[in-house]
Amino acid sequence: MARRDASPDFIEALARGLDVIRAFQPNQPVMSLTAVAGVAGLARPTARRVLLTLEQLGYVRAAGRGFELTPRVLDLGMTYVLSRGLWQVARPHMECLVARTHESSSIAQLDGPDIVYVARVAVPKIIALAVTVGTRFPAMPTSLGKVLLAALPPEEAERVLAEPGRSGVTARWQPGPAERAAELREVRARGWSLTDEQLAAGIRSVAAPLRDGDGRVIAALNVTVHAAETPVETLTGEFLPLLLATAGAISADWARYRSAPNVTVPPPGRLDSEHGRQQTSGRRTSVRSADSWVAEHRQPGSITVRSEDSISGHERSQRR
Repeated sequence: MARRDASPDFIEALARGLDVIRAFQPNQPVMSLTAVAGVAGLARPTARRVLLTLEQLGYVRAAGRGFELTPRVLDLGMTYVLSRGLWQVARPHMECLVARTHESSSIAQLDGPDIVYVARVAVPKIIALAVTVGTRFPAMPTSLGKVLLAALPPEEAERVLAEPGRSGVTARWQPGPAERAAELREVRARGWSLTDEQLAAGIRSVAAPLRDGDGRVIAALNVTVHAAETPVETLTGEFLPLLLATAGAISADWARYRSAPNVTVPPPGRLDSEHGRQQTSGRRTSVRSADSWVAEHRQPGSITVRSEDSISGHERSQRR
């Protein structure tokens, strides 16, 4: 919620706008002015002005007697995902993994005591909890979260888990400090994690870390199955080796991609009157996107799933 801040640089109006956007929950796609004001902790006149501003900018729209978010809100999250370059590097490997397991695979990062999904290649299946890019779950009962928490020093992991979460999801498994510590020690020791219906009934998954060139964990990759279809023995015996190999390949490609020259060309400068050449203050080089790097370095014989089968509708629209 918007708050007064001691810093003169704090813009409370911006904070209020973000509070209003976050007020919309998955189970409440349409909210009245009064409901938005209550969740955001704002006075009704203030909430009304914020909503009308967001409506003019295209982020919300009137829906009956209330308001709802528009797909333009996705741009805010996708800007982060695409700016990192990880999705472009990981995508062909994830598509190959999904083609071999016929199960969904996702990448998530830690945000406080929650995980946030930043990339996903999905296989249509009915599960207890819907997952898209931007979905947030409590970290500890998920395989992705266990991997990310295990990468932290034990004291820091406990400090992070003590923070209030924002997922709105109550997990089936609610471990105490001793049980949490034991679980994370095991994950650190074996290098991967398993969750068996600890988040919600029917959801079973394994996860492995994604690392940068210095060995730091930057994200986690998983394979998710339906518990009624896939036993733990299949998940850990058949799918886990494929997952570990895929995580290693993504980590290696990410390290190579980040170490490759990737210098942004400065804006066009003035033309030199004598030579008719553009003058720039930086190095003259080309910009290399993650997409072009992946295409250049893709290994022969790699498997690619049709994009219309593996990419969400929003991502397809971004690629057209």
